[in-house]
Amino acid sequence: MTSRYFTNRPAVSLLKVLALLTLTVPALALAGLFTDEEAQKNIAEVNSRLNTLGSKLSARIDTKADKSEATELLNQNQQLILQNQQLLTDVSKLRDTVDLLSKELAKLQLHQRDFYLDLDARLREFEPKKVTVDGKEGIAELGEQRAYDVAIGLFKGDNYKASAIAFNSFIGQHPLSIYAGSASYWLGNSYFAQHDCKSTIASFQSMITTFPDHAKVPLAMLNIAACHIELKDKVAARKVLQNVIAHYPDSEAAQTAKTSLTLIR
Repeated sequence: MTSRYFTNRPAVSLLKVLALLTLTVPALALAGLFTDEEAQKNIAEVNSRLNTLGSKLSARIDTKADKSEATELLNQNQQLILQNQQLLTDVSKLRDTVDLLSKELAKLQLHQRDFYLDLDARLREFEPKKVTVDGKEGIAELGEQRAYDVAIGLFKGDNYKASAIAFNSFIGQHPLSIYAGSASYWLGNSYFAQHDCKSTIASFQSMITTFPDHAKVPLAMLNIAACHIELKDKVAARKVLQNVIAHYPDSEAAQTAKTSLTLIR
């Protein structure tokens, strides 16, 4: 009974009981040391049992301590395994995020490159360009070219009144433009197409004075002569045609002027 009772208690409680018995037994032995020989034998037997029990208890305590430590280490190991798995999962997620960001960055860089290339191309459109107008080279701003093209478009569309306004506006805004001489020529033609001879003569004369070296001056002179004929001023017409022949003898305008002189009577 005593052995079963002690073995079913925790290790700490068994130690307390063992300590109490160890203190109690010597007192009992001293009480009946010389009076009862049988008691002495019982005491010796109890002492022997207590020693055996103490050894078993120590063994059990050591075993429990080892098991407790092993269990704790196992738990720690399992926790480390779980933490390691979580770290691997986090690293995998981070890699996926980095890959996604790398792809987005590549797309952004490509978009920025295309944007800057497009922007550079657009800016270049606004830069002055070297152009050749009626055989003459020069630098033209984008605004000049567009305004001139608009006016030419109106003339080609037979909208002569609007083209006259557009060319007149162009000359006022861009008097030194490479297109200015040609704009003056087409301004005169815009009036000529409207049968406005007075405005035609004035416009072409202004062109000849301002741009005497322009390639279309001979043609402008022919139109002036044509307006003089229409105005019944044959003398003025002959004079202009003779000047064309004298100043531009090798031009097609000179050949036209010769033919026109034979028709004026």
